[in-house]
Amino acid sequence: MNKKTPAEIMDLGQRLFHSMSDCRLCPMECKVNRHQGKVGKCNSSSELKIASFNIHLGEEPPLSGGGGSGTIFLSNCSLFCKYCQNYPISQYGNGKIVSVDECKEMMLNLQSRGAENINFVTPDHMIPMLLMALGAARQEGLKLPIVYNCSGYQKLEILRQLRGIIDIYLVDMRYDDNDLALKYSGCHNYRETNREAVKEMYQQVGNLKRDKRGMARSGILIRHLVLPGNISGSKEIFDFLASEVSKDVYISLMSQYFPAYKALESGDIGRRITVDEFRQATEVFYAAGLHNGYIQELEYEAV
Repeated sequence: MNKKTPAEIMDLGQRLFHSMSDCRLCPMECKVNRHQGKVGKCNSSSELKIASFNIHLGEEPPLSGGGGSGTIFLSNCSLFCKYCQNYPISQYGNGKIVSVDECKEMMLNLQSRGAENINFVTPDHMIPMLLMALGAARQEGLKLPIVYNCSGYQKLEILRQLRGIIDIYLVDMRYDDNDLALKYSGCHNYRETNREAVKEMYQQVGNLKRDKRGMARSGILIRHLVLPGNISGSKEIFDFLASEVSKDVYISLMSQYFPAYKALESGDIGRRITVDEFRQATEVFYAAGLHNGYIQELEYEAV
């Protein structure tokens, strides 16, 4: 993969920044002028808003082992998941406005504290400013891999421009059914959009590659959160990955669902998953011929 230079990264950031006068950064394509203070469905203007930055030890082992993942949580989101566990950040927009220069300093600070990577969490709607900050940080000595930690609802045109910038894609595959995606996350055409995004990411960075310490240096890692009642369509997603991406792709199979935010208003997602539901998801993972990944243990006594 040919790496983009710091100047090329900053130039792309500036071009995408100007495009926010008719914003189409994500599949929502709101077409609002964010430079005039208007906000699209992501509830964001052209100002960079960050909820937190810190060393995070709770990501998957190849990301947060060793020195931890250097996470930068972006405020707001282009999805509206009724069960979002980070809803104060993603839905209520908690955070503060920072400059591009301040964001650059955050990255350099995380590197100086021993972070294994820089992990942009929910970056789609803020990618222009992040790229400008990243290019500047590269110029000042940032060497860490860049993690694009996202919902899987990404615009293909934007993803293609990130080739040579993003080292690791940490991407969700949440649904196999568009109606369920609309009902629970407020987005259209999730299934097709998600699958095309994952194929593009895999084409860019390939399978997960780790150093001698087991830390990820590049590649894709796909997260699949098991939802109650098989709302997440595990079998269909795993079959797709095995047949159209790679049987060697790394999966993070997650059992941590709990009814946060507005989930308790919906009876079908207003409970935790059961042991049987997670066991079934694990069985279809192996039945699809997949074998690489991380299977999260249930942390409570489910029935």
